[in-house]
Amino acid sequence: MVTRRKLLNLLSTITLNASQPLLPRRADAFQRFPKTLRVYGTQASKLPEYEMPSVTWGVIQGRKEKLVSRVIIFDYLKGLGIIPDELHDLELPSTVEVMRERVEFLQKLGLTVDDINNYPLMLGCSVRKNMIPVLGYLEKIGIARPKLGEFVKNYPQVLHASVIVELAPVVKFLRGLDVEKDDIGYVLQKYPELLGFKLEGTMSTSVAYLVSIGVNPRDIGPMVTQYPYLLGMRVGTVIKPLIDYLVSLGLPKKVLARMLEKRAYILGYDLEETVTPNVECLVSFGVRRECLASVIAQYPQILGLPLKAKLSSQQYFFSLKLKVEPEGFARVVEKMPQVVSLHQHVIMKPVEFLIGRTIPAQDVASMVVQCPQLMALRVELMKNSYYFFKSEMGRPLKELVEFPEYFTYSLESRIKPRYQRLKSKGIRCSLNWMVNCSDQRFEERLQGHYIETESVGPRFCMGGKLELPGNDIVSDEEEESDDEVLYRRTVSL
Repeated sequence: MVTRRKLLNLLSTITLNASQPLLPRRADAFQRFPKTLRVYGTQASKLPEYEMPSVTWGVIQGRKEKLVSRVIIFDYLKGLGIIPDELHDLELPSTVEVMRERVEFLQKLGLTVDDINNYPLMLGCSVRKNMIPVLGYLEKIGIARPKLGEFVKNYPQVLHASVIVELAPVVKFLRGLDVEKDDIGYVLQKYPELLGFKLEGTMSTSVAYLVSIGVNPRDIGPMVTQYPYLLGMRVGTVIKPLIDYLVSLGLPKKVLARMLEKRAYILGYDLEETVTPNVECLVSFGVRRECLASVIAQYPQILGLPLKAKLSSQQYFFSLKLKVEPEGFARVVEKMPQVVSLHQHVIMKPVEFLIGRTIPAQDVASMVVQCPQLMALRVELMKNSYYFFKSEMGRPLKELVEFPEYFTYSLESRIKPRYQRLKSKGIRCSLNWMVNCSDQRFEERLQGHYIETESVGPRFCMGGKLELPGNDIVSDEEEESDDEVLYRRTVSL
Protein backbone atom coordinates (compact mmCIF):
# COMPACT_ATOMS: atom_id res chain seq x y z
CA MET A 1 0.00 0.00 0.00
CA VAL A 2 2.81 2.43 0.93
CA THR A 3 4.62 1.77 -2.31
CA ARG A 4 1.46 2.38 -4.31
CA ARG A 5 0.89 5.79 -2.63
CA LYS A 6 4.44 6.94 -3.39
CA LEU A 7 4.01 6.05 -7.04
CA LEU A 8 0.72 7.99 -7.31
CA ASN A 9 2.25 11.10 -5.69
CA LEU A 10 5.17 11.06 -8.16
CA LEU A 11 2.82 10.85 -11.18
CA SER A 12 0.67 13.72 -9.95
CA THR A 13 3.74 15.95 -9.51
CA ILE A 14 4.95 15.31 -13.10
CA THR A 15 1.47 16.05 -14.46
CA LEU A 16 1.29 19.37 -12.59
CA ASN A 17 4.69 20.55 -13.92
CA ALA A 18 3.82 19.56 -17.46
CA SER A 19 0.65 21.66 -17.35
CA GLN A 20 2.66 24.90 -16.67
CA PRO A 21 3.52 27.05 -19.80
CA LEU A 22 7.14 26.94 -21.07
CA LEU A 23 6.82 29.88 -23.55
CA PRO A 24 8.49 32.58 -21.38
CA ARG A 25 11.68 30.53 -21.10
CA ARG A 26 11.82 30.00 -24.88
CA ALA A 27 11.29 33.72 -25.43
CA ASP A 28 14.12 34.61 -23.05
CA ALA A 29 16.43 32.20 -24.75
CA PHE A 30 15.59 33.68 -28.18
CA GLN A 31 16.26 37.24 -26.94
CA ARG A 32 19.77 36.34 -25.90
CA PHE A 33 20.87 35.85 -29.60
CA PRO A 34 22.11 38.95 -31.49
CA LYS A 35 19.69 40.73 -33.73
CA THR A 36 22.00 40.28 -36.69
CA LEU A 37 21.59 36.56 -36.59
CA ARG A 38 17.84 36.98 -36.54
CA VAL A 39 18.08 39.23 -39.63
CA TYR A 40 20.16 36.77 -41.59
CA GLY A 41 18.04 33.91 -40.31
CA THR A 42 14.68 35.38 -41.29
CA GLN A 43 15.25 38.09 -43.95
CA ALA A 44 18.39 37.18 -45.91
CA SER A 45 16.46 34.90 -48.21
CA LYS A 46 13.96 37.70 -48.93
CA LEU A 47 16.68 40.28 -49.96
CA PRO A 48 18.62 38.81 -52.90
CA GLU A 49 20.42 42.12 -53.66
CA TYR A 50 22.78 41.54 -50.74
CA GLU A 51 25.84 39.57 -51.85
CA MET A 52 29.22 38.59 -50.54
CA PRO A 53 31.50 41.54 -49.83
CA SER A 54 33.95 42.62 -52.57
CA VAL A 55 37.37 41.03 -52.17
CA THR A 56 39.00 44.27 -53.27
CA TRP A 57 37.17 46.83 -51.24
CA GLY A 58 35.77 44.84 -48.33
CA VAL A 59 32.48 46.75 -48.38
CA ILE A 60 29.03 45.17 -48.65
CA GLN A 61 27.18 46.90 -51.48
CA GLY A 62 23.94 46.07 -53.14
CA ARG A 63 23.36 46.31 -56.84
CA LYS A 64 21.46 49.54 -56.53
CA GLU A 65 24.16 51.09 -54.37
CA LYS A 66 26.82 50.00 -56.88
CA LEU A 67 25.00 51.62 -59.75
CA VAL A 68 24.51 54.83 -57.80
CA SER A 69 28.18 55.03 -56.72
CA ARG A 70 29.33 54.28 -60.29
CA VAL A 71 27.20 57.14 -61.64
CA ILE A 72 28.61 59.48 -59.01
CA ILE A 73 32.19 58.46 -59.81
CA PHE A 74 31.63 58.87 -63.56
CA ASP A 75 30.18 62.33 -63.02
CA TYR A 76 33.22 63.23 -60.93
CA LEU A 77 35.64 62.02 -63.63
CA LYS A 78 33.73 63.81 -66.38
CA GLY A 79 33.94 66.99 -64.33
CA LEU A 80 37.75 66.66 -64.43
CA GLY A 81 37.76 66.05 -68.18
CA ILE A 82 38.44 62.32 -67.91
CA ILE A 83 36.48 60.13 -70.33
CA PRO A 84 35.27 57.06 -68.38
CA ASP A 85 33.98 55.03 -71.35
CA GLU A 86 36.60 52.28 -70.90
CA LEU A 87 35.80 51.90 -67.21
CA HIS A 88 32.33 50.36 -67.59
CA ASP A 89 33.59 46.79 -67.22
CA LEU A 90 36.15 47.68 -64.54
CA GLU A 91 35.57 47.19 -60.84
CA LEU A 92 35.61 50.66 -59.31
CA PRO A 93 35.88 51.78 -55.68
CA SER A 94 32.73 52.12 -53.64
CA THR A 95 33.07 55.85 -52.96
CA VAL A 96 34.11 58.88 -54.93
CA GLU A 97 36.63 59.75 -52.21
CA VAL A 98 38.73 56.71 -53.11
CA MET A 99 38.67 57.65 -56.78
CA ARG A 100 39.62 61.22 -55.92
CA GLU A 101 42.60 59.85 -53.99
CA ARG A 102 43.77 57.93 -57.06
CA VAL A 103 43.42 60.86 -59.41
CA GLU A 104 45.26 63.21 -57.06
CA PHE A 105 48.04 60.64 -56.56
CA LEU A 106 48.56 60.34 -60.30
CA GLN A 107 48.53 64.10 -60.72
CA LYS A 108 51.20 64.45 -58.03
CA LEU A 109 53.35 62.09 -60.09
CA GLY A 110 53.10 64.56 -62.94
CA LEU A 111 50.38 62.95 -65.06
CA THR A 112 47.88 65.20 -66.75
CA VAL A 113 44.25 64.56 -67.65
CA ASP A 114 45.38 63.78 -71.21
CA ASP A 115 47.83 61.18 -69.89
CA ILE A 116 45.04 59.52 -67.91
CA ASN A 117 42.74 59.60 -70.93
CA ASN A 118 45.43 57.81 -72.96
CA TYR A 119 45.18 54.89 -70.55
CA PRO A 120 42.17 55.33 -68.22
CA LEU A 121 42.48 51.75 -66.94
CA MET A 122 45.16 53.01 -64.54
CA LEU A 123 42.26 54.35 -62.44
CA GLY A 124 41.43 50.76 -61.59
CA CYS A 125 44.67 50.42 -59.61
CA SER A 126 44.60 50.85 -55.87
CA VAL A 127 46.97 53.46 -54.47
CA ARG A 128 48.09 51.30 -51.58
CA LYS A 129 47.91 47.86 -53.17
CA ASN A 130 49.23 48.67 -56.66
CA MET A 131 50.72 52.10 -57.19
CA ILE A 132 52.85 52.55 -54.08
CA PRO A 133 54.47 49.06 -54.16
CA VAL A 134 55.25 49.26 -57.89
CA LEU A 135 56.63 52.81 -57.78
CA GLY A 136 58.62 52.01 -54.67
CA TYR A 137 60.24 49.06 -56.43
CA LEU A 138 61.04 51.11 -59.53
CA GLU A 139 62.73 53.72 -57.38
CA LYS A 140 64.66 50.98 -55.61
CA ILE A 141 66.13 49.61 -58.86
CA GLY A 142 67.42 53.00 -59.97
CA ILE A 143 64.66 55.12 -61.48
CA ALA A 144 64.81 58.53 -59.82
CA ARG A 145 61.65 59.70 -58.12
CA PRO A 146 61.26 62.82 -60.33
CA LYS A 147 61.26 60.51 -63.39
CA LEU A 148 58.63 58.07 -62.12
CA GLY A 149 55.81 60.14 -63.62
CA GLU A 150 57.46 60.08 -67.05
CA PHE A 151 57.98 56.34 -66.71
CA VAL A 152 54.28 55.79 -65.94
CA LYS A 153 53.33 57.99 -68.91
CA ASN A 154 55.43 55.85 -71.23
CA TYR A 155 54.31 52.52 -69.78
CA PRO A 156 51.19 52.89 -67.60
CA GLN A 157 50.57 49.11 -67.69
CA VAL A 158 53.33 48.75 -65.10
CA LEU A 159 50.85 49.82 -62.41
CA HIS A 160 48.96 46.54 -62.90
CA ALA A 161 52.10 44.41 -62.49
CA SER A 162 53.03 42.30 -59.51
CA VAL A 163 56.42 43.18 -58.08
CA ILE A 164 57.27 39.61 -57.09
CA VAL A 165 55.72 37.72 -60.00
CA GLU A 166 56.46 40.03 -62.95
CA LEU A 167 58.88 42.89 -62.23
CA ALA A 168 61.55 41.23 -60.08
CA PRO A 169 62.12 38.29 -62.50
CA VAL A 170 62.78 40.67 -65.42
CA VAL A 171 65.31 42.64 -63.38
CA LYS A 172 66.98 39.39 -62.35
CA PHE A 173 67.14 38.35 -66.02
CA LEU A 174 68.85 41.62 -66.97
CA ARG A 175 71.39 41.19 -64.20
CA GLY A 176 72.03 37.69 -65.52
CA LEU A 177 72.95 39.22 -68.88
CA ASP A 178 75.68 41.26 -67.12
CA VAL A 179 73.76 44.52 -67.20
CA GLU A 180 75.29 46.57 -64.42
CA LYS A 181 73.10 47.16 -61.39
CA ASP A 182 73.46 50.92 -61.78
CA ASP A 183 72.32 50.68 -65.41
CA ILE A 184 69.07 48.79 -64.77
CA GLY A 185 67.07 51.98 -64.29
CA TYR A 186 68.58 53.53 -67.43
CA VAL A 187 67.76 50.44 -69.52
CA LEU A 188 64.15 50.31 -68.31
CA GLN A 189 63.63 54.02 -68.92
CA LYS A 190 64.78 53.58 -72.52
CA TYR A 191 62.61 50.50 -73.07
CA PRO A 192 60.02 50.14 -70.26
CA GLU A 193 58.08 47.51 -72.23
CA LEU A 194 60.76 45.02 -71.14
CA LEU A 195 58.86 44.70 -67.87
CA GLY A 196 55.99 43.11 -69.75
CA PHE A 197 58.00 40.50 -71.65
CA LYS A 198 58.11 36.82 -70.83
CA LEU A 199 61.56 35.56 -69.98
CA GLU A 200 61.27 32.37 -72.02
CA GLY A 201 60.09 34.25 -75.12
CA THR A 202 61.70 36.82 -77.42
CA MET A 203 64.33 37.99 -74.95
CA SER A 204 65.93 34.59 -74.53
CA THR A 205 65.85 33.65 -78.22
CA SER A 206 67.40 36.93 -79.42
CA VAL A 207 70.26 36.61 -76.96
CA ALA A 208 70.84 32.97 -77.90
CA TYR A 209 71.02 33.81 -81.61
CA LEU A 210 73.49 36.65 -81.13
CA VAL A 211 75.77 34.38 -79.15
CA SER A 212 75.47 31.72 -81.86
CA ILE A 213 76.91 34.07 -84.53
CA GLY A 214 79.94 34.89 -82.41
CA VAL A 215 78.94 37.70 -80.04
CA ASN A 216 80.83 37.34 -76.78
CA PRO A 217 78.33 36.49 -73.99
CA ARG A 218 80.07 39.00 -71.74
CA ASP A 219 79.31 41.74 -74.25
CA ILE A 220 75.56 41.10 -74.23
CA GLY A 221 75.15 43.24 -71.10
CA PRO A 222 76.83 46.33 -72.61
CA MET A 223 74.88 45.76 -75.83
CA VAL A 224 71.58 45.70 -73.93
CA THR A 225 72.59 48.84 -72.03
CA GLN A 226 73.36 50.62 -75.29
CA TYR A 227 70.37 49.31 -77.24
CA PRO A 228 67.83 47.42 -75.08
CA TYR A 229 65.38 47.16 -77.97
CA LEU A 230 67.28 44.13 -79.28
CA LEU A 231 65.62 42.06 -76.54
CA GLY A 232 62.24 42.71 -78.16
CA MET A 233 63.30 41.77 -81.70
CA ARG A 234 62.19 38.48 -83.20
CA VAL A 235 65.01 36.37 -84.58
CA GLY A 236 63.18 34.90 -87.56
CA THR A 237 61.67 38.12 -88.91
CA VAL A 238 64.14 40.85 -87.86
CA ILE A 239 67.62 39.80 -86.69
CA LYS A 240 68.43 36.78 -88.86
CA PRO A 241 67.35 38.32 -92.21
CA LEU A 242 69.57 41.35 -91.54
CA ILE A 243 72.57 39.19 -90.59
CA ASP A 244 72.10 36.94 -93.63
CA TYR A 245 71.98 39.93 -95.96
CA LEU A 246 75.17 41.47 -94.56
CA VAL A 247 76.94 38.12 -94.81
CA SER A 248 75.87 37.93 -98.47
CA LEU A 249 77.73 41.22 -99.07
CA GLY A 250 80.98 39.62 -97.95
CA LEU A 251 81.05 40.46 -94.24
CA PRO A 252 82.18 37.45 -92.16
CA LYS A 253 80.09 36.64 -89.10
CA LYS A 254 83.12 37.26 -86.90
CA VAL A 255 83.29 40.82 -88.17
CA LEU A 256 79.54 41.26 -87.78
CA ALA A 257 79.76 40.05 -84.21
CA ARG A 258 82.44 42.64 -83.41
CA MET A 259 80.38 45.34 -85.11
CA LEU A 260 77.30 44.47 -83.08
CA GLU A 261 79.26 44.38 -79.83
CA LYS A 262 80.31 47.99 -80.40
CA ARG A 263 77.21 49.27 -82.20
CA ALA A 264 74.20 47.18 -81.25
CA TYR A 265 71.85 49.80 -82.71
CA ILE A 266 72.65 48.44 -86.18
CA LEU A 267 70.06 45.76 -85.43
CA GLY A 268 67.44 48.50 -85.44
CA TYR A 269 68.01 49.40 -89.10
CA ASP A 270 65.10 48.23 -91.24
CA LEU A 271 66.32 45.79 -93.88
CA GLU A 272 63.77 46.55 -96.58
CA GLU A 273 63.34 50.29 -96.06
CA THR A 274 66.87 51.39 -95.12
CA VAL A 275 69.70 48.86 -95.41
CA THR A 276 69.04 47.41 -98.87
CA PRO A 277 68.29 50.82 -100.49
CA ASN A 278 71.48 52.28 -98.97
CA VAL A 279 73.64 49.45 -100.30
CA GLU A 280 72.16 49.87 -103.77
CA CYS A 281 72.71 53.62 -103.48
CA LEU A 282 76.43 53.09 -102.82
CA VAL A 283 76.68 50.94 -105.92
CA SER A 284 74.81 53.52 -108.01
CA PHE A 285 77.36 56.17 -106.99
CA GLY A 286 80.24 54.05 -108.24
CA VAL A 287 81.30 52.06 -105.16
CA ARG A 288 82.44 48.61 -106.30
CA ARG A 289 80.52 45.64 -104.91
CA GLU A 290 83.70 43.94 -103.76
CA CYS A 291 84.40 46.99 -101.58
CA LEU A 292 80.99 47.07 -99.87
CA ALA A 293 82.11 44.82 -97.00
CA SER A 294 85.09 47.09 -96.30
CA VAL A 295 82.90 50.22 -96.45
CA ILE A 296 80.37 48.78 -93.99
CA ALA A 297 83.08 47.46 -91.65
CA GLN A 298 84.72 50.88 -91.48
CA TYR A 299 81.51 52.86 -91.07
CA PRO A 300 78.50 50.69 -90.05
CA GLN A 301 76.35 53.76 -89.50
CA ILE A 302 76.26 54.24 -93.27
CA LEU A 303 73.56 51.55 -93.38
CA GLY A 304 71.10 53.77 -91.51
CA LEU A 305 71.79 57.23 -92.94
CA PRO A 306 69.64 59.14 -95.45
CA LEU A 307 72.38 58.19 -97.86
CA LYS A 308 71.14 59.30 -101.24
CA ALA A 309 70.81 62.93 -100.17
CA LYS A 310 74.20 62.93 -98.44
CA LEU A 311 76.04 61.31 -101.34
CA SER A 312 74.45 63.67 -103.85
CA SER A 313 75.44 66.71 -101.81
CA GLN A 314 79.01 65.56 -101.19
CA GLN A 315 79.59 64.46 -104.77
CA TYR A 316 78.52 67.88 -106.04
CA PHE A 317 80.75 69.59 -103.45
CA PHE A 318 83.79 67.49 -104.41
CA SER A 319 83.24 68.25 -108.06
CA LEU A 320 82.71 71.99 -107.58
CA LYS A 321 85.26 72.85 -104.87
CA LEU A 322 87.89 70.09 -105.01
CA LYS A 323 87.75 69.32 -108.75
CA VAL A 324 87.29 65.61 -108.00
CA GLU A 325 85.42 63.61 -110.63
CA PRO A 326 82.54 61.26 -109.68
CA GLU A 327 84.77 58.23 -110.17
CA GLY A 328 87.36 59.73 -107.85
CA PHE A 329 84.64 60.49 -105.34
CA ALA A 330 83.62 56.82 -105.37
CA ARG A 331 87.23 55.83 -104.57
CA VAL A 332 87.19 58.33 -101.69
CA VAL A 333 84.03 56.72 -100.28
CA GLU A 334 85.59 53.27 -100.57
CA LYS A 335 88.66 54.32 -98.60
CA MET A 336 86.96 56.56 -96.03
CA PRO A 337 83.15 56.21 -96.03
CA GLN A 338 82.92 58.64 -93.11
CA VAL A 339 83.30 61.37 -95.72
CA VAL A 340 79.55 61.24 -96.37
CA SER A 341 78.98 62.76 -92.91
CA LEU A 342 81.86 65.28 -92.85
CA HIS A 343 80.88 68.94 -92.84
CA GLN A 344 82.07 70.77 -95.89
CA HIS A 345 83.82 73.51 -93.93
CA VAL A 346 85.83 70.82 -92.12
CA ILE A 347 86.89 69.34 -95.46
CA MET A 348 87.99 72.71 -96.80
CA LYS A 349 90.40 73.56 -93.97
CA PRO A 350 93.15 71.02 -94.84
CA VAL A 351 92.49 71.51 -98.55
CA GLU A 352 93.02 75.27 -98.24
CA PHE A 353 96.17 74.62 -96.21
CA LEU A 354 97.65 72.47 -98.99
CA ILE A 355 96.68 74.96 -101.69
CA GLY A 356 98.27 77.68 -99.56
CA ARG A 357 101.58 75.77 -99.68
CA THR A 358 101.67 76.38 -103.45
CA ILE A 359 100.48 72.87 -104.29
CA PRO A 360 98.36 73.05 -107.49
CA ALA A 361 94.62 72.38 -107.05
CA GLN A 362 94.76 69.40 -109.39
CA ASP A 363 97.53 67.82 -107.31
CA VAL A 364 95.54 68.47 -104.14
CA ALA A 365 92.59 66.66 -105.73
CA SER A 366 94.77 63.62 -106.50
CA MET A 367 96.13 63.69 -102.93
CA VAL A 368 92.57 63.67 -101.56
CA VAL A 369 91.58 60.72 -103.75
CA GLN A 370 94.71 58.79 -102.77
CA CYS A 371 94.42 59.56 -99.06
CA PRO A 372 90.96 60.83 -98.04
CA GLN A 373 92.05 60.86 -94.38
CA LEU A 374 93.68 64.22 -95.13
CA MET A 375 90.24 65.82 -94.92
CA ALA A 376 89.82 64.75 -91.29
CA LEU A 377 93.21 65.99 -90.03
CA ARG A 378 93.81 68.98 -87.80
CA VAL A 379 95.52 71.78 -89.65
CA GLU A 380 97.84 72.47 -86.68
CA LEU A 381 99.31 68.97 -86.91
CA MET A 382 99.65 69.24 -90.67
CA LYS A 383 101.59 72.48 -90.25
CA ASN A 384 104.09 70.88 -87.88
CA SER A 385 104.65 67.93 -90.19
CA TYR A 386 104.97 70.17 -93.23
CA TYR A 387 107.51 72.51 -91.64
CA PHE A 388 109.64 69.56 -90.52
CA PHE A 389 109.43 68.15 -94.04
CA LYS A 390 110.61 71.44 -95.56
CA SER A 391 113.13 72.69 -92.97
CA GLU A 392 114.68 69.49 -91.57
CA MET A 393 114.27 67.01 -94.39
CA GLY A 394 114.56 69.53 -97.22
CA ARG A 395 112.59 67.45 -99.69
CA PRO A 396 110.62 68.67 -102.74
CA LEU A 397 106.83 69.04 -102.65
CA LYS A 398 106.56 66.37 -105.31
CA GLU A 399 107.19 63.70 -102.67
CA LEU A 400 104.24 64.94 -100.62
CA VAL A 401 102.01 64.82 -103.68
CA GLU A 402 103.13 61.26 -104.38
CA PHE A 403 102.77 60.18 -100.74
CA PRO A 404 100.11 62.32 -99.00
CA GLU A 405 99.81 59.64 -96.26
CA TYR A 406 102.86 61.32 -94.73
CA PHE A 407 100.54 63.76 -92.92
CA THR A 408 98.65 60.93 -91.21
CA TYR A 409 101.68 59.68 -89.24
CA SER A 410 102.75 61.09 -85.89
CA LEU A 411 105.59 63.55 -86.18
CA GLU A 412 107.02 62.93 -82.71
CA SER A 413 106.62 59.16 -82.42
CA ARG A 414 107.36 58.02 -85.98
CA ILE A 415 108.61 60.61 -88.48
CA LYS A 416 111.32 62.32 -86.39
CA PRO A 417 112.82 59.17 -84.78
CA ARG A 418 113.01 57.29 -88.07
CA TYR A 419 114.40 60.23 -89.98
CA GLN A 420 117.16 60.63 -87.35
CA ARG A 421 118.03 56.92 -87.61
CA LEU A 422 118.23 57.09 -91.40
CA LYS A 423 120.25 60.31 -91.32
CA SER A 424 122.78 58.82 -88.88
CA LYS A 425 123.29 55.86 -91.21
CA GLY A 426 123.43 58.03 -94.33
CA ILE A 427 120.44 56.33 -95.89
CA ARG A 428 118.21 58.27 -98.24
CA CYS A 429 114.87 56.75 -99.16
CA SER A 430 111.34 57.64 -100.15
CA LEU A 431 108.77 58.74 -97.60
CA ASN A 432 106.67 55.61 -97.93
CA TRP A 433 109.75 53.37 -97.39
CA MET A 434 110.56 55.34 -94.25
CA VAL A 435 107.24 55.55 -92.41
CA ASN A 436 104.82 53.11 -93.99
CA CYS A 437 105.79 49.96 -92.11
CA SER A 438 105.81 48.53 -88.61
CA ASP A 439 108.65 49.15 -86.16
CA GLN A 440 109.83 45.57 -86.62
CA ARG A 441 109.94 45.90 -90.40
CA PHE A 442 111.79 49.22 -90.13
CA GLU A 443 114.47 47.61 -87.95
CA GLU A 444 114.80 44.76 -90.45
CA ARG A 445 115.31 47.28 -93.23
CA LEU A 446 118.00 49.10 -91.29
CA GLN A 447 119.82 45.84 -90.49
CA GLY A 448 119.67 44.85 -94.15
CA HIS A 449 118.35 41.34 -93.49
CA TYR A 450 116.83 41.40 -96.94
CA ILE A 451 116.85 43.71 -99.94
CA GLU A 452 113.60 45.47 -100.64
CA THR A 453 113.07 47.17 -103.96
CA GLU A 454 111.19 50.42 -104.32
CA SER A 455 107.65 49.98 -105.57
CA VAL A 456 104.46 51.90 -106.01
CA GLY A 457 103.41 53.32 -102.65
CA PRO A 458 101.37 51.08 -100.38
CA ARG A 459 97.62 51.43 -100.33
CA PHE A 460 96.48 53.07 -97.11
CA CYS A 461 93.26 51.81 -95.51
CA MET A 462 92.21 53.38 -92.26
CA GLY A 463 92.50 50.90 -89.41
CA GLY A 464 93.49 48.02 -91.65
CA LYS A 465 96.62 46.20 -92.76
CA LEU A 466 98.89 48.02 -95.18
CA GLU A 467 99.17 46.37 -98.56
CA LEU A 468 102.68 46.47 -100.01
CA PRO A 469 102.57 45.98 -103.79
CA GLY A 470 105.45 44.08 -105.32
CA ASN A 471 106.69 42.79 -101.99
CA ASP A 472 106.09 39.17 -101.08
CA ILE A 473 108.36 39.20 -98.00
CA VAL A 474 106.41 39.86 -94.84
CA SER A 475 107.18 39.12 -91.22
CA ASP A 476 105.15 36.59 -89.29
CA GLU A 477 103.33 39.28 -87.34
CA GLU A 478 101.98 40.84 -90.53
CA GLU A 479 100.47 37.65 -91.98
CA GLU A 480 96.74 37.92 -91.47
CA SER A 481 93.63 36.57 -93.12
CA ASP A 482 91.12 38.82 -94.84
CA ASP A 483 88.68 38.25 -91.98
CA GLU A 484 91.27 39.37 -89.47
CA VAL A 485 91.97 42.52 -91.50
CA LEU A 486 88.28 43.44 -91.44
CA TYR A 487 88.15 42.57 -87.76
CA ARG A 488 91.04 44.93 -86.93
CA ARG A 489 89.55 47.64 -89.06
CA THR A 490 86.22 47.36 -87.30
CA VAL A 491 87.67 47.37 -83.78
CA SER A 492 90.05 50.25 -84.48
CA LEU A 493 87.17 52.43 -85.62
